[in-house]
Amino acid sequence: MNILEIVQQGEGISVEFKRCSRQLPDSFFETVCAFLNRNGGTILLGVTDDKIIEGVPVDIVEAICKSIANLSNNPQKLYPTFLLSPDVVDHYGIKLIRVYVPASSAVHRCISKYYDRSVDGDYELRTDEQIKALYSRKSNLFTENTIYPFLFESDFEPGIVARVRQMIRNNRSNHPWNDLSDKEFFNISGLYRSDFATGSEGFTLAALLLFGKSEAIQSAVPHYKVDALLRIVDLDRYDDRENIRCNLVDMYDKLMQFVEKHLPDKFYLEGDLRISLRDKIFREVVANILIHREYTNAFPTLFCIYKDHVEAKNANKPRLHGMLTPANLLPFPKNPTIAQIFTQMGRSEELGTGIRNVFKYSKAYSGSEKVLFSEEDVFVTQIPLSTSIFDGTVNDTVNGTVNGTVNGTVNGNKDDLLRVISVEEGLSANQLAVKIGKSIRSVRRYINQLRKDKLIEFRGAPKTGGYYLTSGKIAKE
Repeated sequence: MNILEIVQQGEGISVEFKRCSRQLPDSFFETVCAFLNRNGGTILLGVTDDKIIEGVPVDIVEAICKSIANLSNNPQKLYPTFLLSPDVVDHYGIKLIRVYVPASSAVHRCISKYYDRSVDGDYELRTDEQIKALYSRKSNLFTENTIYPFLFESDFEPGIVARVRQMIRNNRSNHPWNDLSDKEFFNISGLYRSDFATGSEGFTLAALLLFGKSEAIQSAVPHYKVDALLRIVDLDRYDDRENIRCNLVDMYDKLMQFVEKHLPDKFYLEGDLRISLRDKIFREVVANILIHREYTNAFPTLFCIYKDHVEAKNANKPRLHGMLTPANLLPFPKNPTIAQIFTQMGRSEELGTGIRNVFKYSKAYSGSEKVLFSEEDVFVTQIPLSTSIFDGTVNDTVNGTVNGTVNGTVNGNKDDLLRVISVEEGLSANQLAVKIGKSIRSVRRYINQLRKDKLIEFRGAPKTGGYYLTSGKIAKE
């Protein structure tokens, strides 16, 4: 929805306008708190209550955005904190600041006061009954908040918290979480919390799913797994299968490796920048599977690659029923804490942007715009594929495996390697082996063949360099 449509729609339970003359409005974080505690919403700074677009003075726009980002991470202003990323919008030369606030699985306070949202605006919760009702609603709606008092850091995969924090640091060098201790990080991100309604305290289901050892996760959620299948030749069973049971951080990597192993990429320029269409589409599909699943539901998560489409099925707690499109998309995170961690790591876009990217890039990747996102008790995603997309790559690999045609397999894997290099030049042999899911010995053999054909070349120091397309050579789809 564009700015003019939001303004014409007017204020309501999920839209708030605020004037912004020289400083951030005093009531700004009251509205943030109310949106977090209810269904989320959009705040437009620079618009009056009666829909007049005044704008924000150009000389203070940057300072206002910094103030929003900093104060959203200040527990004295908002507790628990929730990082906000304001957008500056140019509306016919007038500067506006748009802030999207998702629904949160936590109960938030603004300067020690609780706020909720109605169609009439923000209102303070003043009685114990109102506050307890808010906690009860959150706990029933967001199961990721379930507290496990006897879950400890020793139940996490060794080194995984440090790895996630390094990814957050790499994604944003000045991230406000960077200087926190691990204990402070767990608290401020909502992975360790107290329930004031029950008195319980500890790590949450979200923390267990993100960081836990497989056996710890299985003890709490025994049906937890993702079944990744390739069904191109053998439609009754499968050509390849990965039964993935691990924490969400590692599961994301394993699913993306499965995608990269079986789906070729295409050479594509966006402006003068080469991008990976496959990664643009499927990083969002994979992140969506992991972020929005209802983990207390025993329905298994399925991710299946067919010859003409990819299909994912996921347990869901629907907010809406029916097909989601860019026109009717109302972002609502099923697991806001998990979603926030993935976003800060750089593994998913802001809520709603990812699905729009799938629609945006699908035609360029497969020639079809028949993307399907169906929200029911089981959330179904379908991404179209062109049957020609497999020519010379996956078919060669599958037929080589099924029929014993070794040359077909080698050629297919060599083509996969060339496509990876065309998208991400400068990778080492070890990195390329991970990308295509093959042994380093096999990858070195493919590299030698490609160098012999003068399709790639090695540049840089022996220990730090990588492989590049030979000048003038482009990998074809």
